[in-house]
Amino acid sequence: MALRIYQPTSPGRRGMTALTGEELSKKRPEKALTVFLHRTGGRNSDGHQTLRFRGAGHKRLYRQIDFKRNKLAIPAKVVAIEYDPNRSARIALLHYRDGEKRYILAPDGLAVGRTVESGPEVEVRVGNALPLANMPLGTTVHNIELRPGKGGQLIRSAGSFAQVMGRDGGYVQIRLKSGEMRKVLGACMATVGQVGNLDHENIAVGKAGRSRWLGRRPHVRGVVMNPVDHPHGGGEGKSGQGNPHPVSPWGLPTKGYKTRNNKSTEKFIIARRKK
Repeated sequence: MALRIYQPTSPGRRGMTALTGEELSKKRPEKALTVFLHRTGGRNSDGHQTLRFRGAGHKRLYRQIDFKRNKLAIPAKVVAIEYDPNRSARIALLHYRDGEKRYILAPDGLAVGRTVESGPEVEVRVGNALPLANMPLGTTVHNIELRPGKGGQLIRSAGSFAQVMGRDGGYVQIRLKSGEMRKVLGACMATVGQVGNLDHENIAVGKAGRSRWLGRRPHVRGVVMNPVDHPHGGGEGKSGQGNPHPVSPWGLPTKGYKTRNNKSTEKFIIARRKK
Protein backbone atom coordinates (compact mmCIF):
# COMPACT_ATOMS: atom_id res chain seq x y z
CA MET A 1 0.00 0.00 0.00
CA ALA A 2 1.20 3.52 -0.73
CA LEU A 3 0.28 7.07 0.14
CA ARG A 4 -1.41 9.36 -2.37
CA ILE A 5 -0.03 12.90 -2.24
CA TYR A 6 -2.30 15.63 -3.63
CA GLN A 7 -1.41 18.73 -5.59
CA PRO A 8 -1.82 21.93 -3.49
CA THR A 9 -4.89 23.16 -5.37
CA SER A 10 -6.25 24.66 -2.12
CA PRO A 11 -5.01 25.24 1.44
CA GLY A 12 -6.85 22.10 2.53
CA ARG A 13 -5.20 19.99 -0.17
CA ARG A 14 -1.70 21.22 0.66
CA GLY A 15 0.00 18.52 2.68
CA MET A 16 -3.02 16.18 2.60
CA THR A 17 -2.29 12.48 2.11
CA ALA A 18 -4.51 9.41 1.75
CA LEU A 19 -4.06 5.69 1.21
CA THR A 20 -4.24 4.42 -2.36
CA GLY A 21 -6.06 1.21 -1.42
CA GLU A 22 -4.89 -0.86 -4.37
CA GLU A 23 -5.06 -4.04 -2.24
CA LEU A 24 -8.79 -3.57 -1.54
CA SER A 25 -11.33 -5.74 -3.34
CA LYS A 26 -13.91 -3.97 -5.47
CA LYS A 27 -17.04 -5.30 -3.78
CA ARG A 28 -19.80 -4.20 -1.43
CA PRO A 29 -19.67 -5.34 2.21
CA GLU A 30 -21.17 -8.74 2.97
CA LYS A 31 -24.78 -7.83 3.76
CA ALA A 32 -25.36 -10.68 6.23
CA LEU A 33 -22.36 -9.51 8.29
CA THR A 34 -23.33 -5.83 8.59
CA VAL A 35 -25.68 -3.94 10.89
CA PHE A 36 -26.55 -0.25 11.04
CA LEU A 37 -24.39 1.58 13.56
CA HIS A 38 -26.28 4.07 15.71
CA ARG A 39 -24.23 7.12 16.65
CA THR A 40 -23.91 8.01 20.33
CA GLY A 41 -22.57 11.55 20.06
CA GLY A 42 -20.32 10.74 23.01
CA ARG A 43 -23.30 10.00 25.30
CA ASN A 44 -23.90 6.92 27.43
CA SER A 45 -27.14 4.99 27.97
CA ASP A 46 -28.35 7.66 30.45
CA GLY A 47 -27.90 10.43 27.88
CA HIS A 48 -24.96 11.94 29.76
CA GLN A 49 -21.99 13.12 27.74
CA THR A 50 -19.00 10.98 28.69
CA LEU A 51 -16.78 11.79 25.69
CA ARG A 52 -16.46 15.37 24.50
CA PHE A 53 -16.00 16.65 20.95
CA ARG A 54 -17.83 13.80 19.22
CA GLY A 55 -20.86 14.02 16.95
CA ALA A 56 -22.24 13.97 13.39
CA GLY A 57 -19.95 12.32 10.86
CA HIS A 58 -20.84 10.04 7.98
CA LYS A 59 -23.25 7.12 8.29
CA ARG A 60 -21.60 3.76 8.82
CA LEU A 61 -22.43 0.08 8.63
CA TYR A 62 -20.81 -1.99 11.36
CA ARG A 63 -18.97 -5.07 10.12
CA GLN A 64 -19.28 -7.97 12.55
CA ILE A 65 -15.72 -9.15 13.12
CA ASP A 66 -14.80 -12.65 14.32
CA PHE A 67 -12.42 -11.88 17.18
CA LYS A 68 -12.83 -15.35 18.71
CA ARG A 69 -11.57 -17.42 15.74
CA ASN A 70 -13.39 -20.44 17.19
CA LYS A 71 -14.09 -22.41 13.99
CA LEU A 72 -11.42 -25.02 14.67
CA ALA A 73 -9.80 -27.21 12.02
CA ILE A 74 -12.02 -25.84 9.22
CA PRO A 75 -10.03 -24.20 6.40
CA ALA A 76 -11.22 -20.84 5.11
CA LYS A 77 -10.34 -19.07 1.88
CA VAL A 78 -9.69 -15.33 1.78
CA VAL A 79 -12.00 -13.96 -0.91
CA ALA A 80 -11.70 -10.21 -0.26
CA ILE A 81 -9.71 -7.55 1.60
CA GLU A 82 -12.07 -4.71 2.51
CA TYR A 83 -12.11 -1.23 4.03
CA ASP A 84 -13.76 -0.88 7.43
CA PRO A 85 -14.87 2.64 8.47
CA ASN A 86 -15.03 1.60 12.13
CA ARG A 87 -11.35 0.75 12.62
CA SER A 88 -7.91 1.61 11.32
CA ALA A 89 -7.14 -1.94 10.17
CA ARG A 90 -8.35 -3.62 6.99
CA ILE A 91 -10.62 -6.65 7.25
CA ALA A 92 -10.60 -9.92 5.33
CA LEU A 93 -13.71 -11.85 4.25
CA LEU A 94 -13.36 -15.60 4.77
CA HIS A 95 -15.39 -18.33 3.10
CA TYR A 96 -15.19 -21.49 5.23
CA ARG A 97 -15.35 -24.92 3.69
CA ASP A 98 -18.70 -25.58 5.42
CA GLY A 99 -20.25 -22.51 3.72
CA GLU A 100 -20.09 -19.98 6.57
CA LYS A 101 -18.70 -16.49 5.97
CA ARG A 102 -16.86 -14.37 8.55
CA TYR A 103 -14.77 -11.21 8.73
CA ILE A 104 -11.39 -11.15 10.49
CA LEU A 105 -8.74 -8.48 10.94
CA ALA A 106 -6.44 -8.59 7.91
CA PRO A 107 -2.80 -9.12 8.95
CA ASP A 108 0.08 -7.74 6.92
CA GLY A 109 0.89 -10.08 4.05
CA LEU A 110 -2.51 -11.79 3.83
CA ALA A 111 -3.78 -11.79 0.24
CA VAL A 112 -6.87 -12.90 -1.64
CA GLY A 113 -6.76 -16.61 -2.41
CA ARG A 114 -4.82 -17.61 0.70
CA THR A 115 -6.14 -20.24 3.12
CA VAL A 116 -6.25 -19.70 6.89
CA GLU A 117 -7.20 -21.97 9.78
CA SER A 118 -7.74 -21.94 13.54
CA GLY A 119 -6.88 -24.57 16.10
CA PRO A 120 -4.14 -25.88 18.39
CA GLU A 121 -2.50 -28.01 15.69
CA VAL A 122 -2.45 -25.58 12.75
CA GLU A 123 0.72 -24.31 11.12
CA VAL A 124 2.28 -21.13 12.50
CA ARG A 125 1.57 -18.96 9.45
CA VAL A 126 0.29 -15.44 8.90
CA GLY A 127 -3.47 -15.33 9.42
CA ASN A 128 -3.72 -18.61 11.35
CA ALA A 129 -5.02 -18.54 14.93
CA LEU A 130 -3.81 -20.88 17.67
CA PRO A 131 -3.26 -20.87 21.44
CA LEU A 132 -0.33 -18.84 22.70
CA ALA A 133 1.12 -21.94 24.38
CA ASN A 134 1.58 -23.55 20.94
CA MET A 135 3.51 -20.65 19.41
CA PRO A 136 7.32 -20.67 19.14
CA LEU A 137 9.25 -17.99 21.02
CA GLY A 138 9.69 -14.84 18.96
CA THR A 139 6.43 -15.23 17.04
CA THR A 140 4.70 -11.96 16.09
CA VAL A 141 1.01 -12.03 17.04
CA HIS A 142 -2.09 -9.85 17.24
CA ASN A 143 -5.76 -10.09 18.30
CA ILE A 144 -4.80 -11.62 21.66
CA GLU A 145 -7.38 -12.93 24.12
CA LEU A 146 -7.11 -12.11 27.82
CA ARG A 147 -9.61 -14.81 28.82
CA PRO A 148 -10.00 -18.07 26.89
CA GLY A 149 -13.05 -17.92 24.64
CA LYS A 150 -13.80 -14.24 25.19
CA GLY A 151 -12.31 -13.04 21.92
CA GLY A 152 -9.28 -10.94 21.09
CA GLN A 153 -8.92 -7.72 23.10
CA LEU A 154 -5.27 -6.73 22.65
CA ILE A 155 -3.41 -5.63 19.49
CA ARG A 156 -6.20 -4.86 17.04
CA SER A 157 -5.29 -1.48 15.48
CA ALA A 158 -3.41 -0.94 12.22
CA GLY A 159 0.30 -1.76 12.32
CA SER A 160 0.29 -3.07 15.89
CA PHE A 161 1.83 -6.36 17.03
CA ALA A 162 3.10 -8.22 20.08
CA GLN A 163 5.85 -10.79 20.44
CA VAL A 164 5.92 -14.09 22.33
CA MET A 165 8.90 -13.83 24.69
CA GLY A 166 8.76 -16.81 27.06
CA ARG A 167 6.74 -19.28 29.11
CA ASP A 168 6.04 -19.35 32.83
CA GLY A 169 4.01 -22.35 33.96
CA GLY A 170 0.60 -22.12 32.32
CA TYR A 171 1.25 -18.55 31.21
CA VAL A 172 2.99 -17.05 28.18
CA GLN A 173 4.99 -13.83 28.42
CA ILE A 174 4.32 -11.36 25.63
CA ARG A 175 5.89 -8.00 24.87
CA LEU A 176 3.54 -5.30 23.62
CA LYS A 177 4.53 -2.57 21.19
CA SER A 178 4.57 -0.06 24.05
CA GLY A 179 7.33 -2.06 25.75
CA GLU A 180 5.05 -3.51 28.41
CA MET A 181 5.68 -7.13 29.33
CA ARG A 182 2.74 -9.13 30.62
CA LYS A 183 1.61 -12.69 31.23
CA VAL A 184 -1.37 -14.20 29.39
CA LEU A 185 -2.82 -17.67 29.86
CA GLY A 186 -1.38 -20.11 27.34
CA ALA A 187 -4.89 -21.29 26.44
CA CYS A 188 -5.79 -17.83 25.07
CA MET A 189 -5.98 -17.61 21.28
CA ALA A 190 -3.98 -15.20 19.16
CA THR A 191 -3.49 -14.68 15.44
CA VAL A 192 -0.08 -14.93 13.80
CA GLY A 193 1.30 -11.80 12.15
CA GLN A 194 1.17 -8.03 12.39
CA VAL A 195 -2.06 -6.12 11.81
CA GLY A 196 -2.04 -4.73 8.28
CA ASN A 197 -2.48 -1.21 6.87
CA LEU A 198 0.92 -0.11 8.18
CA ASP A 199 0.75 3.30 6.49
CA HIS A 200 -2.28 4.38 8.50
CA GLU A 201 -0.09 6.34 10.93
CA ASN A 202 1.39 8.37 8.03
CA ILE A 203 -1.93 9.85 6.89
CA ALA A 204 -2.09 13.66 7.07
CA VAL A 205 -5.71 14.76 7.48
CA GLY A 206 -5.02 18.09 5.78
CA LYS A 207 -8.22 19.94 6.63
CA ALA A 208 -10.72 20.27 9.45
CA GLY A 209 -13.62 19.01 7.34
CA ARG A 210 -12.04 15.62 6.95
CA SER A 211 -12.06 15.20 10.73
CA ARG A 212 -15.73 16.20 10.79
CA TRP A 213 -16.51 13.38 8.34
CA LEU A 214 -15.11 11.01 10.97
CA GLY A 215 -17.31 12.48 13.70
CA ARG A 216 -14.53 14.45 15.42
CA ARG A 217 -15.60 17.94 16.41
CA PRO A 218 -13.18 20.79 17.19
CA HIS A 219 -11.28 20.35 20.44
CA VAL A 220 -11.37 23.61 22.41
CA ARG A 221 -8.41 24.50 24.63
CA GLY A 222 -9.04 25.27 28.28
CA VAL A 223 -6.99 28.49 28.28
CA VAL A 224 -9.39 30.16 25.84
CA MET A 225 -12.43 29.40 28.02
CA ASN A 226 -13.93 31.43 30.84
CA PRO A 227 -13.11 30.60 34.47
CA VAL A 228 -16.57 29.12 34.94
CA ASP A 229 -15.91 26.57 32.19
CA HIS A 230 -12.34 25.44 32.89
CA PRO A 231 -9.67 25.78 35.59
CA HIS A 232 -7.29 27.24 32.98
CA GLY A 233 -9.81 29.85 31.81
CA GLY A 234 -9.86 33.59 32.39
CA GLY A 235 -7.12 36.19 32.48
CA GLU A 236 -6.33 39.09 30.20
CA GLY A 237 -5.20 38.21 26.70
CA LYS A 238 -3.48 34.85 26.43
CA SER A 239 -2.23 34.81 30.01
CA GLY A 240 -4.63 32.27 31.46
CA GLN A 241 -4.10 31.59 35.15
CA GLY A 242 -0.32 31.88 35.24
CA ASN A 243 1.36 28.54 34.61
CA PRO A 244 -0.76 25.94 36.43
CA HIS A 245 -0.35 22.19 36.27
CA PRO A 246 -2.46 20.86 33.40
CA VAL A 247 -5.84 19.59 34.53
CA SER A 248 -9.11 18.46 32.99
CA PRO A 249 -12.22 20.68 33.10
CA TRP A 250 -13.11 18.98 36.39
CA GLY A 251 -9.73 19.54 38.03
CA LEU A 252 -8.29 16.05 37.55
CA PRO A 253 -4.54 16.16 36.77
CA THR A 254 -3.66 15.16 33.22
CA LYS A 255 -0.54 14.58 31.12
CA GLY A 256 1.13 11.85 33.11
CA TYR A 257 -1.38 11.34 35.91
CA LYS A 258 -2.03 7.61 36.30
CA THR A 259 -5.72 6.67 36.34
CA ARG A 260 -5.35 2.88 36.24
CA ASN A 261 -7.22 1.30 39.15
CA ASN A 262 -7.42 -2.39 38.25
CA LYS A 263 -5.65 -4.15 41.08
CA SER A 264 -6.89 -7.60 40.04
CA THR A 265 -4.63 -7.75 36.95
CA GLU A 266 -1.54 -6.05 38.38
CA LYS A 267 0.07 -9.46 38.95
CA PHE A 268 0.07 -10.18 35.20
CA ILE A 269 2.15 -7.09 34.32
CA ILE A 270 5.86 -7.95 34.49
CA ALA A 271 7.26 -4.64 33.26
CA ARG A 272 5.49 -1.33 32.65
CA ARG A 273 5.46 0.35 29.27
CA LYS A 274 8.32 2.62 28.33
CA LYS A 275 7.80 6.33 28.99
